[in-house]
Formats: sequence, C-alpha cells, structure tokens
Amino acid sequence: MTARKIILDCDPGHDDAIAIMLAARHPSINLLGITIVAGNQTLDKTLVNGLHVCQALNIDTPVYSGMPKPIMRQQIIADNIHGETGLDGPVFAPLTRKAQSQHAINFIIDTLMASDGDITLVPTGPLTNIAVAMRMQPQIIPKIREIVLMGGAYGTGNFTPSAEFNIFADPEAARVVFTSGAPLVMMGLDLTHQTVCTPNIISRMDNAGGPAGKLFSAIMNFTLKTQYANYGLEGGPVHDATCVAYLINPGAFNVQDMYVEIDVNSGPCYGRTVCDVLGVLGKPANTKVGITLDVPWFWDLVEECVRMYH
Repeated sequence: MTARKIILDCDPGHDDAIAIMLAARHPSINLLGITIVAGNQTLDKTLVNGLHVCQALNIDTPVYSGMPKPIMRQQIIADNIHGETGLDGPVFAPLTRKAQSQHAINFIIDTLMASDGDITLVPTGPLTNIAVAMRMQPQIIPKIREIVLMGGAYGTGNFTPSAEFNIFADPEAARVVFTSGAPLVMMGLDLTHQTVCTPNIISRMDNAGGPAGKLFSAIMNFTLKTQYANYGLEGGPVHDATCVAYLINPGAFNVQDMYVEIDVNSGPCYGRTVCDVLGVLGKPANTKVGITLDVPWFWDLVEECVRMYH
C-alpha cells in the first residue's frame, strides 16, 4: 500500500501537536508539509508552536507560515483552552528550527498543481489557508484528492451554542471550502468529543516513553485542567488527531453523507455547520460527516505512534 500524501494545515494547539505526532511517523502517511494558520492563537505563536513540536520530536518535515487573520471577521483566539502561548504546558528547548521562506498558500498551490491529484489536505484549524489558496488558484480544486478537516458539529458548538471554534474563527473561509466541490470529510465535535483524554490515557502514553510520550503527557495534562474548567469534560479531546487516524484506517469510523452549509449570516448561528442529517433539503451530499469512531483502536494507534519516536 502506498502511503497517503498529505499536507497538514494546522494552528498548534495541543491537539494539533498530537496530529503532527501521528502524521509525521506513521508508515501509511507521507507528510509533505505542515502549513500554519492563525487560530488557537495568533500566527506568530502558532508558527513557533509548530516548529517547537517538530524540533522536540526530530521531525524534519518543512513548516510554512500562512494567513495571520481571517478573511473577513475580526480575529478570535482560544486562549481559554490553549493558554497564552497557544501550547501551554510543555517546556521546550530554545528554538533553532526555522520556517520555510515560501508562504504556505504558495506551497499549497504549487504542490497541488504539480501533483497527480493524489494529495489530501488535512486542515485542523480555521480554513483560511485553504480558502485563500482556492481563491488564488481555482485550478487546485480538481487536483485535491480529499479534504479531511476538523471543524463544525451537527449538534451543538463549543465556542457559541451554534458554532465550533475552527469554523467560527473564519466562517467565510469555511463557506468557500464547503462550496468548492472538493470531496470533504468533516470530523466535528460530535465525533471528536469521543476522544476525551483522561488521566489513565495520559499515564499510558507517558509509560510508552520516549520524547513523544513525554510531550504527549505535558500537552494533555494542561488541557485536562482547561477542558474541565470550560466545559466540565473529564479530559481534553484530541480533536485534530482524528483526521489523521481516519486516513490511516477509515474503517474505524462511521461517517454519514450529508449536505452541509456554513451559516455566514450575522446572528446567533454565525459559523454554524448546518448539517442536513435527515436529508430534508433534498440537496446532494457534499460532505462525509463523522458520527462515531472505534475509541479503543484510536488510543492503540496513538500509543503505536508514540512508540515510533524512541
């Protein structure tokens, strides 16, 4: 089986760091590049966090800096969850890794245009980079094999009652992506909240050892506190890692084809992923929406990847 070529577009972020950890080492994934967007924190911070994770785990994948602001809306960040740095918790060595000089948008466009249509985009933050790339060069859209994204919810949101953070941070960008015609897979909160990382999971990864076990433990011990304080959850979900897990083994997931529309009207539903679960609109489905995943298999996969860093 040939490894799945992906570009991981993220806003590190605790769960983004775990997604990087999985994507960079698993043999069924060929990580071509990591593109960074503003989201969980401002771009200067999310870029540094991405570089820190790569340096700490000795990941040599090139890292590209992308869009610093949403397309239209005023910028928001999730410092209530991810802290002042966007990746509070772990203590990193002084940073020597540097980002590439090429802009993330140009990297995405050039890589897709030169491809055989076999590259999957994996956005785990706001969709600004992907939307801007699509607008700058629409010819990339038929070249995209699939977009597997973390964002949205068919149920309730986590940043407003209606909206999940990644989509709410740039609903207009999400609108561009969801109307693009590219094949979409959406890992929303309904699915990702099944990956709550409880203390026993943290000690399991810590015991698996090595630099990845140590980093996992430092990262997820921090979100234990913020997730409980903000949502009453018994641990931090590793939302973003589900996208990489899906590409490794789609059979571990139950997805449903739905028509999904992004609400960009100002009002209480701004940023909502309106998912036609019952098919009442009669419109053709544009998204595979994640419903459930095999949770024990998922944590086995995470541990397997942690052990790959020894």
